[in-house]
Amino acid sequence: MKPILFHYRSRELHADDIAFIKALTERHFLRGRSYISRELCKSWNWMQPNGKLKEYAARDLLLRLEEQGLVSLPPRIRPKNNLKPKVFDQMPLFVKRTLEGAITEYETPTVQVVRDHQERYLWGYLLHHYHYLGCPRLVGEHIRHIVHIGNQVVACLGWASAAWKVKDRDRFIGWDESTKRIHLHLIASNVRFLIPPWVMIKHLASKVLSLALRRLSHDWKSVYGHPVYLAETFVDTARFQGTCYQAANWIRVGKTQGNAKRGNRYQYHGQPKELYLYPLERNFRRFLAHDQG
Repeated sequence: MKPILFHYRSRELHADDIAFIKALTERHFLRGRSYISRELCKSWNWMQPNGKLKEYAARDLLLRLEEQGLVSLPPRIRPKNNLKPKVFDQMPLFVKRTLEGAITEYETPTVQVVRDHQERYLWGYLLHHYHYLGCPRLVGEHIRHIVHIGNQVVACLGWASAAWKVKDRDRFIGWDESTKRIHLHLIASNVRFLIPPWVMIKHLASKVLSLALRRLSHDWKSVYGHPVYLAETFVDTARFQGTCYQAANWIRVGKTQGNAKRGNRYQYHGQPKELYLYPLERNFRRFLAHDQG
């Protein structure tokens, strides 16, 4: 077997892979990094399920190879700004009225996908200022949901690509590594859930989760051209009990091992989280295992 020189996500790079990338980089050096990443995607047939090139993944791989001294990339055309945290200093216009009582006292919340710049800024502002983890940097496939009662925002949800290493989830599905590599994009991860602190409506959280899950697969397909069949989330039990997920019929299937991804490696932080899953289709295992028909 050829020695593995570099691991990137689920891809193992051997000496001939590195040599190919070096030759590709040298051949298109004057065309810049974006052009090289697109050519790498085309050469490897590295495509998203919606048919678009995996340009972000290719650029990220090239940067990590450069960090290890395995390739030399051309200079940046523009200053590096992708890691600069977004500042939400300007307060957007939104209703901030205290809401209390039971969910039955209010009209049914409406869930919608965040699409325009104004809604995206409001979503980010609320997460940045009122969620303990702040506003996430969503890359790859992702969807933002914003929830209203009347003209007031009562919740924000963020959904993103599923985590790669989740042993208890893979066991629950019945996945081996090769099957997971093919079908991981058919799972969405609930990476943020916020109800602003001035909204104190009983049972709102579980109601919002149920409504969002009901439309999640359709929303995903409208944006990315494919459905999702399972939702996952990770609950920090040092802060939360997972009550709203339990009330919305999510299934607790285990714990994480207490590792977090840092760049291309996993680092142990010693804080395992509870893993909850929610099947979006009755036959989700069949869809996630092999049959997409």
